[in-house]
Amino acid sequence: MSTASLPSPTSSQPAVNDQDALNKKEFEALSEFRFQLRRFERFSETAIQAHGITPLQYLLLLHIKGFPGREYANVGELADRLQAMPHGVAALISRCEANGLVQRKQSEVDRRQVEVRLLPAGEELLQQLATLHRKELRSLNGVFPIPLINF
Repeated sequence: MSTASLPSPTSSQPAVNDQDALNKKEFEALSEFRFQLRRFERFSETAIQAHGITPLQYLLLLHIKGFPGREYANVGELADRLQAMPHGVAALISRCEANGLVQRKQSEVDRRQVEVRLLPAGEELLQQLATLHRKELRSLNGVFPIPLINF
């Protein structure tokens, strides 16, 4: 499906009840979006695994580095970003810690909190992978539409 046939985010669309049935073009737009999303996910999984970590480990590193306003995150914040349970994220952090990618550090501000920070090896690996992802995203410019379902 050509992205030219998709409505642009700035085009005015009539208001539609969320309960209205989708039409064929809307199904095509959703299908194309999911197809391109899955293609990107597959690229990502392959690139990440080629660097010796799992996709979840990459996302953990990314969310630590990308946490707004600071260079660390706590387990609860990472669980929210990963949409996972805190105990599962704690285990993920332990695996990354064992691989020398992150470290836990007790917060100096609130001793009850544990900050998860990237180590130099984690920073380097994240930079390599994020550069590959940025290149792939740029190659998808105009190919990866956001479906507009009568907004």
